[in-house]
Amino acid sequence: MKYKSRNKGVCSSSVEFDLEDGIVKNVRFEGGCNGNLQGVSILAEGRDAREVSRLLMGVRCGRKNTSCPAQFALAIENALKEQEEQNA
Repeated sequence: MKYKSRNKGVCSSSVEFDLEDGIVKNVRFEGGCNGNLQGVSILAEGRDAREVSRLLMGVRCGRKNTSCPAQFALAIENALKEQEEQNA
Protein backbone atom coordinates (compact mmCIF):
# COMPACT_ATOMS: atom_id res chain seq x y z
CA MET A 1 0.00 0.00 0.00
CA LYS A 2 1.27 3.50 -0.86
CA TYR A 3 1.72 6.13 1.85
CA LYS A 4 2.61 9.82 1.70
CA SER A 5 3.37 11.94 4.73
CA ARG A 6 4.04 15.67 5.09
CA ASN A 7 7.25 16.33 7.00
CA LYS A 8 7.45 18.93 9.77
CA GLY A 9 10.44 21.00 10.84
CA VAL A 10 12.85 19.67 8.19
CA CYS A 11 14.03 20.69 4.72
CA SER A 12 12.18 17.93 2.85
CA SER A 13 8.47 18.60 2.45
CA SER A 14 7.23 15.00 2.32
CA VAL A 15 8.13 11.34 2.09
CA GLU A 16 6.30 8.75 0.03
CA PHE A 17 6.77 4.98 0.27
CA ASP A 18 5.07 1.62 -0.14
CA LEU A 19 4.56 -0.99 2.57
CA GLU A 20 4.16 -4.53 1.29
CA ASP A 21 3.81 -7.23 3.96
CA GLY A 22 5.74 -5.06 6.42
CA ILE A 23 8.56 -4.34 3.96
CA VAL A 24 9.55 -0.79 2.90
CA LYS A 25 9.70 -0.15 -0.85
CA ASN A 26 9.90 2.76 -3.31
CA VAL A 27 10.96 5.47 -0.85
CA ARG A 28 10.94 9.01 -2.28
CA PHE A 29 11.54 12.26 -0.46
CA GLU A 30 10.40 15.58 -1.90
CA GLY A 31 13.01 18.28 -1.39
CA GLY A 32 15.75 18.08 1.18
CA CYS A 33 19.41 17.11 0.87
CA ASN A 34 19.25 14.98 -2.27
CA GLY A 35 22.32 12.80 -1.75
CA ASN A 36 21.63 12.05 1.90
CA LEU A 37 17.98 11.23 1.28
CA GLN A 38 18.85 9.02 -1.68
CA GLY A 39 21.13 7.13 0.72
CA VAL A 40 18.38 6.77 3.33
CA SER A 41 15.98 5.58 0.62
CA ILE A 42 18.42 2.98 -0.73
CA LEU A 43 19.26 1.67 2.74
CA ALA A 44 15.57 1.36 3.67
CA GLU A 45 14.59 -0.43 0.44
CA GLY A 46 13.49 -4.02 1.06
CA ARG A 47 13.93 -3.85 4.84
CA ASP A 48 11.46 -4.58 7.59
CA ALA A 49 9.46 -1.42 8.32
CA ARG A 50 9.73 -1.75 12.10
CA GLU A 51 13.49 -2.16 11.86
CA VAL A 52 13.83 0.93 9.64
CA SER A 53 11.66 2.95 12.01
CA ARG A 54 13.63 1.79 15.05
CA LEU A 55 16.94 2.73 13.42
CA LEU A 56 15.83 6.19 12.26
CA MET A 57 13.69 7.31 15.20
CA GLY A 58 15.37 10.04 17.20
CA VAL A 59 17.93 11.04 14.55
CA ARG A 60 18.52 14.77 14.83
CA CYS A 61 19.62 17.33 12.24
CA GLY A 62 21.89 19.93 13.82
CA ARG A 63 20.09 21.61 16.71
CA LYS A 64 16.66 20.48 15.53
CA ASN A 65 14.80 17.87 17.55
CA THR A 66 14.03 15.97 14.36
CA SER A 67 15.43 15.18 10.90
CA CYS A 68 14.25 13.90 7.54
CA PRO A 69 15.07 10.30 8.60
CA ALA A 70 13.19 10.77 11.89
CA GLN A 71 10.18 12.13 9.98
CA PHE A 72 10.35 9.03 7.77
CA ALA A 73 10.35 6.87 10.92
CA LEU A 74 7.22 8.66 12.17
CA ALA A 75 5.56 8.16 8.78
CA ILE A 76 6.34 4.44 8.92
CA GLU A 77 4.89 4.17 12.43
CA ASN A 78 1.71 5.94 11.30
CA ALA A 79 1.42 3.69 8.24
CA LEU A 80 1.85 0.55 10.35
CA LYS A 81 -0.78 1.78 12.81
CA GLU A 82 -3.17 2.51 9.93
CA GLN A 83 -2.63 -1.00 8.53
CA GLU A 84 -3.26 -2.56 11.94
CA GLU A 85 -6.51 -0.61 12.32
CA GLN A 86 -7.66 -1.69 8.86
CA ASN A 87 -6.94 -5.33 9.68
CA ALA A 88 -8.70 -5.24 13.07
